[in-house]
Amino acid sequence: MSETFEGPDGQPRCRWAGSAPEFLDYHDREWGFPVDDDRRLFEKLCLESFQSGLSWRTILAKRENFRAAFANFEFDKVARFTKTDVERLLKDEGIVRHRGKIEAVINNARCAQEMVASDGSLAAYFWSYEPDASQLGQPQTASTSDVSVAVSKDLKKRGWKFVGPTTVYAFMQAMGLINDHVEACVIRAGVARARENFSCPAR
Repeated sequence: MSETFEGPDGQPRCRWAGSAPEFLDYHDREWGFPVDDDRRLFEKLCLESFQSGLSWRTILAKRENFRAAFANFEFDKVARFTKTDVERLLKDEGIVRHRGKIEAVINNARCAQEMVASDGSLAAYFWSYEPDASQLGQPQTASTSDVSVAVSKDLKKRGWKFVGPTTVYAFMQAMGLINDHVEACVIRAGVARARENFSCPAR
């Protein structure tokens, strides 16, 4: 996955960013930039769980529908969803209608509330697991790591669902806990600068 493609501006980017029209803007503006907003962190972990077994393109194309269906992923609101909401969501053609994953979002919203109470914020919890960059392999050569395994195990212990090591690793890549843009990618330097200027939330 170390290859690049030439973007519309003639600059090299991670090859995956050229595999679908929706990916370029996501790659350039979101993927890998550090995030400390709890709502965005919760949303991304939920969307990654929906992506399991599917393509990210499918989920990204439906992201606005997911936001509308799940109260913009405001977890305090989602935590109040009931069985009636589950049935409503199962009829929503704009999202992925998988009962287990829908119920997991509601369950995980309640777990997120507990995490805020115990750890201060989701950001404080997740950034406490930021890997040592010197211990990382070459960009985009792994789909799990010791850290993602540890986070997955701890989340499950806390009651979270659909948060396996691969899901957690994809979440870490996207939310900037690691800079997994390939070395030649024009966006990598911008992500590195953003990470240098980023203050990890205190746990």
